[in-house]
Amino acid sequence: MEETFTFKPKYDLQDLLRIMQILRGEHGCPWDREQTHASIRKNLIEETYEAIEAINKRDDVLLCEELGDVLMQVVFHAEMASERGAFGFSDVADGICKKLIERHPHVFGDVKVSSSGEVLQNWEQIKSATKHRKTVSDKMQAVPRELPALMRAYKIQDKAAKAGFDWDDLDGALAKLPEETGELREAYRKNDRENALEELGDLLFSVVNAARFLDIDPEEALTAATDKFQSRFAKVEKLAASRGVSMPGAPLKVLDALWDEAKKQGSE
Repeated sequence: MEETFTFKPKYDLQDLLRIMQILRGEHGCPWDREQTHASIRKNLIEETYEAIEAINKRDDVLLCEELGDVLMQVVFHAEMASERGAFGFSDVADGICKKLIERHPHVFGDVKVSSSGEVLQNWEQIKSATKHRKTVSDKMQAVPRELPALMRAYKIQDKAAKAGFDWDDLDGALAKLPEETGELREAYRKNDRENALEELGDLLFSVVNAARFLDIDPEEALTAATDKFQSRFAKVEKLAASRGVSMPGAPLKVLDALWDEAKKQGSE
């Protein structure tokens, strides 16, 4: 039996759920029917980053579109789970509603708070209790390994700091940087790739520690540095082309001089 669908000027959530059922149905889309949770797991991350891009651009039209793409991923996974008899979209909605009510006792209960800081503290306490996380190690284990590495390191360091395992100040964190750099240099000198991998990780972990003391998001800092490099490199390319300098092929000394010139232009 062919799937039927009513076309209309304005659609809602129920229409989205129905469309996904049709796409996954017997007479639906071959590609959609072939997908599994694992095969499209990265799509959810990609769509989320595109939504973040829209937020950064302050583009409401684009944000509306990208949030729709994120919602579609949620509906897609919920439909696949429903087909297995695991759970459905209504269970997803029910779960998050109950969680929000439970973790906002100052709104839906009689708990009193005086600041957003207390709200966050209560949230973490309730979360730990409901997830049965009694130790700091339990809380660290709960930080997803799939997070971007800098973000995961920041979160785990923060949990360690709350347990009192931390440097006294920024100077202690910064002192680790030359130490870890020296160990990385030694691994490189010995051509020990396995140890170099470990020492590079230690160096990055120490950089995140310094970022935490400065209250700077290391992901944002690295993104800004990459943007700066990309912009400056584009200037170097233009300078090189205007002076007949070949890229690649030019000596590093020449390119360094162009880089310094591009850097100076950026500061003017």
